[in-house]
Amino acid sequence: MADSNDIGAQETFRLEGVWLPGGAQPADVVVASGRIAAIEPAFGKSRGVVLPVMADVHVHLDKTYTIERTNGSIHGLFDAIELMARDKRYWTAEDIRARASRALEAAYRNGVHAMRSHVDWNEPSVPVAWPVLNELREEWRGRVELQLSSLCPADLLPDAATAIAERVREDGGVFGAFFYRNADLAAKVDFAFRAAVDNGLSLDFHVDEGLDVEADGFSEIVTAALRYGMAGQVVCGHACSLSLRDDDTLARTFGAAAEAGVSLTALPTTNLYLQDRVGGRSPRHRGIAPIKEARAAGMTVMLGVDNCRDAFYPYGDYDPLAVLRLAAVAAHLEPAEWLDAITDLPAACCGAPARRIAVGEVADFIWFDASDLSDLVSRPAAARTVFRAGRPIVQPSRSPL
Repeated sequence: MADSNDIGAQETFRLEGVWLPGGAQPADVVVASGRIAAIEPAFGKSRGVVLPVMADVHVHLDKTYTIERTNGSIHGLFDAIELMARDKRYWTAEDIRARASRALEAAYRNGVHAMRSHVDWNEPSVPVAWPVLNELREEWRGRVELQLSSLCPADLLPDAATAIAERVREDGGVFGAFFYRNADLAAKVDFAFRAAVDNGLSLDFHVDEGLDVEADGFSEIVTAALRYGMAGQVVCGHACSLSLRDDDTLARTFGAAAEAGVSLTALPTTNLYLQDRVGGRSPRHRGIAPIKEARAAGMTVMLGVDNCRDAFYPYGDYDPLAVLRLAAVAAHLEPAEWLDAITDLPAACCGAPARRIAVGEVADFIWFDASDLSDLVSRPAAARTVFRAGRPIVQPSRSPL
């Protein structure tokens, strides 16, 4: 077993007695020349948990780390939108670059290798954040594979969808919009799909982010996805109003979504923070989409960090594992069954190769100082060491070797 001071220089090393996803017993993982060379049975007490590096399909790098300059009360989603609109007077290229760089560094150190950031696009002209984040995408290539998605208000689509989609196509991004009980909703959803199809783009929507039972943009999107034949190219985020549906309605809705190949991203932090937020009383409805039912129906379901330290959610650290830990309680998930919601599935959605703990795979994984997954979920402060191509990205203070 190698000394911790030599980890970064080693071509070959062994992690002894670690818990792996799907494993019943601890295993030894042998790494050679940046790849997993062998996985062998181990005997005795577990000496750590090893998970693949993670991915996040829903963040907002343009908004991040603005909470300290937010001045106002937050009683729900539209208060947060208003406060963020006020903050945009500070959004210079330098300001956005500094905040987004800080976020990417945090994600990288936490073990995130792929990420999709939504970018507010509230006018026909290109927002200041878009070229800045495209520059960061190139600078971070090989560490965090960054994909960008436009985020347009639905009412802008009739006049600007085509021009925005053309620019998004030029920069290799994803087309997105925000829908919530808009007038002529079906027509505006169609504008988004037509612009995407004409430009060969995938779609990612913020939809029904509220607790109004009549909000059903999700069904309009599913109908359009079937009509345009865009299976596997459409993601819906939030869909909070689905939490108000009865079981029979959900079964029909999710069955149609699975047939259409529409994916769903749940955002527990922001939705728990903002939904049913009324000053002076505890929340009654929590607003997390019924993701267990969605997965049971055959949908691809993912979890995302969403907002981080801004008016929409004033906490967070770009750690998908923390979101899974929260969802285990808030949505009654079994963490072992939902690891793919923060690894393989969002990586594929972001166009990045999944990283698996298997012989022959690149040694991109995270070692945690925990005995098994239950222990890891129970102890948020468990030490972690992130390995990329078999080398720790930061020299650990406590070595797994």
